[in-house]
Amino acid sequence: MSRIDDIFSTLRADNRSGLMPFITGGHPDVATTTALLQRLGSAGAHITEVGIPFSDPIADGPVIAGAMHRVLEAGTCINDILAGVAQARPTTDMGFVAMVSESIVHRRGSGAFLHTLAEAGFDGIIVPDLDPRRAAPLLSVADELDLSFSLLVAPTTPVGRLKTLASDCRGFIYLLARTGITGASSDLPDLHDRVAEIRTVTNLPIAAGFGIGTPEQVAVATSACDAAIVGSALVRTMGGAADPIQAALAFVESLATGLHSTA
Repeated sequence: MSRIDDIFSTLRADNRSGLMPFITGGHPDVATTTALLQRLGSAGAHITEVGIPFSDPIADGPVIAGAMHRVLEAGTCINDILAGVAQARPTTDMGFVAMVSESIVHRRGSGAFLHTLAEAGFDGIIVPDLDPRRAAPLLSVADELDLSFSLLVAPTTPVGRLKTLASDCRGFIYLLARTGITGASSDLPDLHDRVAEIRTVTNLPIAAGFGIGTPEQVAVATSACDAAIVGSALVRTMGGAADPIQAALAFVESLATGLHSTA
């Protein structure tokens, strides 16, 4: 099994839920990315998503889009971020998942790029704008490399389509807690009914994201799902801090207090 499978298997065996912070790779610099990947596990994170900066972010709200823009303006390239990930990998058992646009994957050689991600120490990939009809070649390589492979499930995705999406996922399913773009919101819908629908077609772990940014919202999400994903709220916290590393660690520690557990 992949590292991501192992993490979720352990959480389920212990009747606990997981926390999945999202950071923008290279923001505010690669050294910060590396340090966070080395230390977020001790703050309560189980898997960290690393967003690969892209000039036209898909579904990302202004906070993450702005962070990506600043990374690109600074001249930070994908290889710089991969080097930082590789430096962090031997220091932690936390999972690393890359969130990357399909255009970057294909521009860098699709299957070859997945090999590059694996060599750097990533344990999985999310391609948020991938048409599932084009998933098969990438999924084949992900299986070869034992990488998790996650597609996004929207609140409006019909049950019939859920089965197709779930069959193309490995490791976990990324459930959008709400429609629209990323960004913390004041409320979070109850996800139990949606999770029950997904459970009719798969037993894969379900991680909910979009609009989660407080311990209370983490609690709501993980009362139904296997994990909560927090992105914009963390990136915003880092962006406004004199010490983004310490700010991120403290914020993730606070989010972890909301994790649901039946242990």
